[in-house]
Amino acid sequence: MKTKLTRLFATTGVVSITGALLLTCAQAADWPQYLGPNRNSTSPEKGLLRSWPPGGPEVLWTVPVGRGFGGPAVKDGKVYLLDRDDAVGDTLRCFDLATGKELWTFAYAAPGTAMFPGSRSVPTVDESHVYTCGHNGDLYCVDLKTHQPVWHRNVWTDFGGAPNTRTAGATGPGRERPDENIPPAARFPMWAITQNPLIHGDRLIVASQAPEAGVVAYDKLTGTVKWKTPPLGLISYASPAIVKVDGQDHVVMVTSSTNPFQRVNPVDELGNVVGLDPATGNVLWKYTNWNCHISVASAVDAGDNRVLVVGGYELGATMIKVEKQPDGSYQTRELFTTVEFGDQTKPPLLHNGHFYAQYGTNSRREGLVCLSLDGKIMWKTRRSPDFNKGSMILADGLILATDGERKLYLIEPDPSGFKPLASAEMFPEGAAGSGNDIASRVGGRTQNWAPLALSDGKLLLRDQNQLKCVKVCR
Repeated sequence: MKTKLTRLFATTGVVSITGALLLTCAQAADWPQYLGPNRNSTSPEKGLLRSWPPGGPEVLWTVPVGRGFGGPAVKDGKVYLLDRDDAVGDTLRCFDLATGKELWTFAYAAPGTAMFPGSRSVPTVDESHVYTCGHNGDLYCVDLKTHQPVWHRNVWTDFGGAPNTRTAGATGPGRERPDENIPPAARFPMWAITQNPLIHGDRLIVASQAPEAGVVAYDKLTGTVKWKTPPLGLISYASPAIVKVDGQDHVVMVTSSTNPFQRVNPVDELGNVVGLDPATGNVLWKYTNWNCHISVASAVDAGDNRVLVVGGYELGATMIKVEKQPDGSYQTRELFTTVEFGDQTKPPLLHNGHFYAQYGTNSRREGLVCLSLDGKIMWKTRRSPDFNKGSMILADGLILATDGERKLYLIEPDPSGFKPLASAEMFPEGAAGSGNDIASRVGGRTQNWAPLALSDGKLLLRDQNQLKCVKVCR
């Protein structure tokens, strides 16, 4: 099915191509999922430029995209992006990494909107399939050769959630009355479904967070449910992560504390950080004192059985340690909590014993912040320069970072202070909506918030209107 959005892109085509250059980046690697090869915002690529020309790094190509926050994935020289038109549905788009040429699309109807309209998630690509989870919970496995769906499920409505009935044009809470016949826990999430599929062995794992399921593992080839957990807590927008505990993989899910704008129970609840057995879904451990009412960032493996969780909304970050007991069970111990460090939309980077995160919230502008493993704040940029909901990648000992608005930075990570090596304006002043809707009023006009991707020396970044491919390698 071709959507109006797909037809628009087909007629518009590529906006600009400066040429497909042969880059000489050593150890070129794919970026096949959310946060990269190991789901930790780190690339093995070497040979990054240590400085940029006066006009900034070379833009190799630019294509138009629909409004949203979904980032790209890259595998075998192809770029995959789940695009969206709220009035029509979702479109999986495949581009050539070298030229930006659109190679194929797969589209399906999924109308409806949510606060901060647009796309949400990053595709996950393996050897023969690409997996996407759309705004309304549509989970698709698409064959890379035929470009057709192998299987389709809905992670929300399959487990007792009510479908999205909010129409395009509804811009905030209170603009439509909730259906009083739908239990609060089954009402479609205020900020829609935000899930980046996780492949572990033969399983595809997502957090349904519906009334009848918390985290669900599907057979990645057939879509058969291999296991599912009961609800693990209140709705969050975080995706499952893998954390090593005593050398074993644990699937870790973060849930939110009570959201005052979408209350389920009259009594306030705290959020949970839950460790699961990836083979069975059994709960191995749980931390029950997480205080963030809109959790978005996934958990971070901090090494030595430590897990860092971060949030926005002035509630900061918590480090816990998972400890195995003599009887084989696990317990959690809180190492520290700080309100001076956090990240509203992405998990922090970990480099040489220090975390780096963009801590901009509705009330705080701490900018880029550096935190030690023992919870000490090393420095903050605050508004000089400001970083707010942007994305970061660690590669070749450097950080590539968007600031959440218009700029891209090249930074040397150093706990002694902020060390920018270069910066460039990549996007014009945006037009994220009418300027009068809540997304524009709260989030600003540009909203360059999507996760970045890096492959073969090419950095992919987007705002609310376009996807750019930038040369960052020698």
